[in-house]
Amino acid sequence: MPSTPIFQPALPRQVTIREMGLRDGLQSVATIVPTAAKIEWIRDAYAAGEREIEVGSFVPPRLLPQLADTGEVLAFAQTLPGLRASVLVPNLKGAQRALEASAELMLVPLSASHAHSLANLRKTPDEVVADIVRMREERDASGARTLIEVGISTAFGCTIQGRVEPAEVVRLVRAVLDAGVDSVSLADTVGYADPAMVSRLFEQVLRVAGDRLTCGHFHDTRGLALANVYAALQLGMTRFDACTAGIGGCPHAPGASGNVCTEDLAYMLASMGIETGLDFDRLLALRAKVAGWLQGEATHGSVWRSGLPRTMKIQETSHA
Repeated sequence: MPSTPIFQPALPRQVTIREMGLRDGLQSVATIVPTAAKIEWIRDAYAAGEREIEVGSFVPPRLLPQLADTGEVLAFAQTLPGLRASVLVPNLKGAQRALEASAELMLVPLSASHAHSLANLRKTPDEVVADIVRMREERDASGARTLIEVGISTAFGCTIQGRVEPAEVVRLVRAVLDAGVDSVSLADTVGYADPAMVSRLFEQVLRVAGDRLTCGHFHDTRGLALANVYAALQLGMTRFDACTAGIGGCPHAPGASGNVCTEDLAYMLASMGIETGLDFDRLLALRAKVAGWLQGEATHGSVWRSGLPRTMKIQETSHA
């Protein structure tokens, strides 16, 4: 008797990986990477096919000396045709600097955890929403074309507060969309999510945000980042954050690994027949450089150890 086929939802044909290592990765390590090396990183990432890179954050240098050269790094990134160079801005002053620098996109963090928001920004989530309103007003008044993306951090849980209610995530998404931001993303900042949680929360937020929910940000703290990406893929998400060598983490989750590893995510997608436009050899060469610049710092990932399977190489050759 023939078995009943299992329903398999259609997956996207193409996915964008936004490289976050230069900001989310470097802000969490003690080593200060020289500006020249950061520029080399961007140049090599671009050569590997990356077309969206978060290059830094406009924060006071005394707080994050690793990112003190963001303006210079952004200026270089803006010389590369077709590269969307984004920056993180935690407040209105940071947004003003991003606007002055003509950044194409600024990412504003908004924690769904009240406790994390106070620890990270010293403001409640609703106070941050009020700041975002002022950022959008300043952007519009300046006539700038800079896009505003709000990243809802700790959307799946918080090391300080514990559980974060999905209803609170949805409420904050509604608030920032009503404030006029261009897009929102959901972040598993401390690696609490599992695929079922991802499916449930993304479904709820998609009902509110539609195509303005544009990105998933998953940390690999407990080894579930790739599984969580797959859960979001099943709902049609086509843009994901990742870090070269899986660097980074969260200051409120000591010992945790960083974002899903760029090389591993690119491999999984390619193995599934999903286009990313990325060159594996160049990605792995860049990973080796980054690991050299960060000697003594923790790096993560699997593909760099084992390489691509022979079956994938044969398949690629046959299609040449």
